[in-house]
Amino acid sequence: MPVSQRCLCCIKYLMFVFNLIFWLGGCGLFGVGVWLSFTQAEFSSLPLSFPSLSAANLLLLAGGITMVTGFLGCLGALKEQRCLLFMFFVILLLLVLTELMLVLVLHIYHDKLDSKAQDELKEGMKNYKSEPGLKKSWDNVQKMFKCCGVTNKTDWYDVLNGTLPSSCCSVGTDQCADGWSEPCYQKARQWLLDNIPSVLVFGVCIGVVQILALVFSMLMYCQIHWAEKHLD
Repeated sequence: MPVSQRCLCCIKYLMFVFNLIFWLGGCGLFGVGVWLSFTQAEFSSLPLSFPSLSAANLLLLAGGITMVTGFLGCLGALKEQRCLLFMFFVILLLLVLTELMLVLVLHIYHDKLDSKAQDELKEGMKNYKSEPGLKKSWDNVQKMFKCCGVTNKTDWYDVLNGTLPSSCCSVGTDQCADGWSEPCYQKARQWLLDNIPSVLVFGVCIGVVQILALVFSMLMYCQIHWAEKHLD
């Protein structure tokens, strides 16, 4: 077997392995997103800026795109088709750039995003009495996290005429005089931060695989192009 053919074969199977890992990583991200969606289903009536719901949707989207891209890369490697490899390279490059931009935006504007999310939640609280689904979601959040209000329990005073919902108290009575002092947004955000490190480590590993897959896809594309040119 010529040296060029051996190189192509080696790159082909290396790329297939990396894309298989990439695809499995996408399955993992999607699975975590599904798990988070089901465990937080009782909060579904809250705005999507609620930390855990936003994380679930983000993981579902990232996992779905990663699975499709990984499959395309595996297929392109096995079929040795330049068109598929080029499509894979472009999609993966856009995905990597989007991820980098998202990380930068979250890092730079995290305070503004937090403020906007809290404002949305406070606005939604005004429908507590009129929307049973929203009422149930807020009650579930406050019971689960032992918290009250978005930023403070006084958030409820304008909504419930100076009173607190029963879910703000440890004992589920009709009247709650002195609810939990901790705010729900910070509690939910902290819960997410406490449970996200393993997902972040997993995400970094996927990022490394993405970079390697980009390199191998470009090498394979160039190798196939070179082989076709010399065969002609």
